[in-house]
Amino acid sequence: MKLRHRIASLFILMIVPFVSIADTYPVNPGIDIVHYRFEIDLGDKSGRIVATAGVQAKFLTSGIRQLRLDLVNQTRERAGRGMTVSVVTAEGNPLKFRHERDVLLIDLPELSTANDVLEVFIGYSGIPVTGLLIKENKYGELTAFSDNWPDKARNWLPTVDHISDKATSEMLITAPEQWQVVSNGLLVEQSGLGNGMRRTHWRQSVPIAPWLYVLAAADFAVQYVDEFDHKSIQTWVYRQDRDAGFYDFAVPTRQVLEFMSSYVGPFVYEKLANIQGNSVGGGMEAASAILYSDAAVTGERTARWRYVIVHEIAHQWFGNSVTEASWDDVWLSEGFATYFSYLFFEYADGYDLFIESMADVRDKVFEFHDEQPDYRIVHDNLDDMTKVTTRQIYNKGAWTLHMLRNLMGDENWWNGIQNYYRKYMNSHASTADFRFEMESACRCDLTEFFDQWLYQGGNIVLDGTWQYNEQSGSVDISLAQAQGGDSKYSTVVEIGVYASGEAIPSVHQLMLEAGGGRLSIPVAEKPDTVVIDPRTVLLARWTFNEVLP
Repeated sequence: MKLRHRIASLFILMIVPFVSIADTYPVNPGIDIVHYRFEIDLGDKSGRIVATAGVQAKFLTSGIRQLRLDLVNQTRERAGRGMTVSVVTAEGNPLKFRHERDVLLIDLPELSTANDVLEVFIGYSGIPVTGLLIKENKYGELTAFSDNWPDKARNWLPTVDHISDKATSEMLITAPEQWQVVSNGLLVEQSGLGNGMRRTHWRQSVPIAPWLYVLAAADFAVQYVDEFDHKSIQTWVYRQDRDAGFYDFAVPTRQVLEFMSSYVGPFVYEKLANIQGNSVGGGMEAASAILYSDAAVTGERTARWRYVIVHEIAHQWFGNSVTEASWDDVWLSEGFATYFSYLFFEYADGYDLFIESMADVRDKVFEFHDEQPDYRIVHDNLDDMTKVTTRQIYNKGAWTLHMLRNLMGDENWWNGIQNYYRKYMNSHASTADFRFEMESACRCDLTEFFDQWLYQGGNIVLDGTWQYNEQSGSVDISLAQAQGGDSKYSTVVEIGVYASGEAIPSVHQLMLEAGGGRLSIPVAEKPDTVVIDPRTVLLARWTFNEVLP
């Protein structure tokens, strides 16, 4: 079925969470958290949780004296919200600890030895400041939904709460029996406890970063929609939204899973659940269990929410499985999910919609450019996270991949993407890692391309003319870079010449340098018109006028 709405223009409607944090995390390379086990009691209507966390830490070096975890303190300034730690043990013995300034420091029972694994148990309780939102949904019913992006897991889970640390996990949730509970991975247990409470156990066997952990508890209607590669596709919506929600989420999940698996690589998680909730404004790509706004259920399968579903599923590959090594490289998540959403629409709905979408996204890039002309996609040790996830990361990131595909050619580009995914699946990658894989695929040097489009600010603005020279039988092209500032580009600009009465142009290449570029194209007669970028493969804005004799 053809989708006749503009997908790209709808992207800006998606609500993206902008959060003020700093990516100055004190990463400890000597410790690797390999597994978390969270036992959480949600039985208190005040929003207070009572929990035990088991943290398995592998020591990569000897001589480590402390284990550092993130856990937000209960303080007077937070009106009594936050977590209080009551006990820490290992191998049945109590351990000394300090919990202050949102950091839990645990003294180890003895100096670490390389490759040893120690499991530490932490008893704690409190009302989360954020991260886990226990509140009424739009129907006035109490629910609990996580919202960990980008470093809010520490508000309710003691973790190494940074994008660079991945671990397997499990959640054992005790909650009122009228709630159904869903989390990452596979369902292990559901047991009634005989006191109006139920125990639900989910286990995630694939390592992920803490911001991808999910907990959703509500009076859900649950549908097991389909299977993909022997993995369950599920829908979880408020019981009042059963019919509309089952209808909305029935598509296009399986089709996106098929597309991404065929073109990129395997889907690594054990299920895919689409979950209606009230903790996010658009979508949040938690691994294997995607959260959507409660407004996502309309019963109409709107183009807007179709885009959001596709985008969040694409994140299961880029952002979740291959995770950026630092927040400076967040385009490896958001730019990729954006572009692969449009690639899916090309696959499902046709080339014309894809090109129309990319043209719309290009307009959005320059709207942002007018506000912040020097904005860079890859930052250098950025410490102000309010400026990391802007719409430019999504849109210019997607356009960078589009231009790279045109530069490398489809075969090399897809080979590079597949090799990149295969190498960093369930791990982390940097922009430099991605560039290396793409250079290996094309056997070419992409330094200039990456420097121009990712590491410097600005965008190309062209001022050009074309003139038919009857005497020489040619069309003469002149282009100048007019963006101002220090950003200059060296790239190929395609020129389309429409001969009289022809619907498809001949395409010619002009080499643009810092000083501009010129090109003379032989023609049999004066063309109907001459255009810049007839195939929509260049991120630029231009004026281009005919000069009359």
